[in-house]
Amino acid sequence: MRPDAFATCRPRLLGVAYAILGELAESEDVVQDAWLRWQAADRQEVLNAEAFLVTVTTRLAIDRRRSARARRETYVGTWLPDPLVHDPDDPETLAIEAETVSLALLTALECLNPVERAVLVLRDVFDIEYSAIADAIETSPANARQIAKRAREHAGDPTRRRPVNREEQERLTVSFLLAAQQGDIDGLRAVLAADAIQYSDGGGKAGVARRPIYGAEKIASFYAGVRRTGRIPPDLSAHPVLVNGDPGVRLVGTSGERYAITALQIVEGRVQAIRNFINPERFGHL
Repeated sequence: MRPDAFATCRPRLLGVAYAILGELAESEDVVQDAWLRWQAADRQEVLNAEAFLVTVTTRLAIDRRRSARARRETYVGTWLPDPLVHDPDDPETLAIEAETVSLALLTALECLNPVERAVLVLRDVFDIEYSAIADAIETSPANARQIAKRAREHAGDPTRRRPVNREEQERLTVSFLLAAQQGDIDGLRAVLAADAIQYSDGGGKAGVARRPIYGAEKIASFYAGVRRTGRIPPDLSAHPVLVNGDPGVRLVGTSGERYAITALQIVEGRVQAIRNFINPERFGHL
């Protein structure tokens, strides 16, 4: 057994844990626990290092997921999954195989129980065979297949991304940001889907809407109000980033502190969802 087998698998293990949990710090803890199990394992008995490590990581993540529910229920305002931010100017970007697991998918998975979520993640995100999934959750392949079918019925099937036009994404992102910054209602109407939705994760530590805002008209009015009342500092600089593979922007103050991260979900040429991360505690992994 190669001594670097764990290091080779680590991006996938972190991706599996993150897709199940939606929290990076918790996922790092799970991977660390998996490393301890790896160190204690009898390597002569391990026929496939990756299968062993994915199984251990999945079981640990399911246990953590079960204990996280109570903590989520006490969170102030809208809770969003930790954003995975890829900055093309930052060579220290985290290596994680789930970097393109969209926030839309993670949001959809919130309605599933821990086992359903794990099965759907392993099968539809990481393309793991049902026989290996069955070993991870200690059931039969046929039952694992049924769990995946039931999970798709509950959460939909947003795991398959449609082809995206990067130039169109960049154009819409710039248009949205300019219109939002200027409080331009007509400009916002032009880029927002009629049934668009905006989420803001402030955790009670930032003056943001605690509930989602539904519809292009209400979202446009919101940004017009923000502009009119001057609630956003005027000296912020915007840096384009990718957030879980979607276009986004990082807003930074003059002294270098992170103010917010915004991710845009673009569907059929319109901004379908806006996710604002403003709780400073959510930036610890960035």
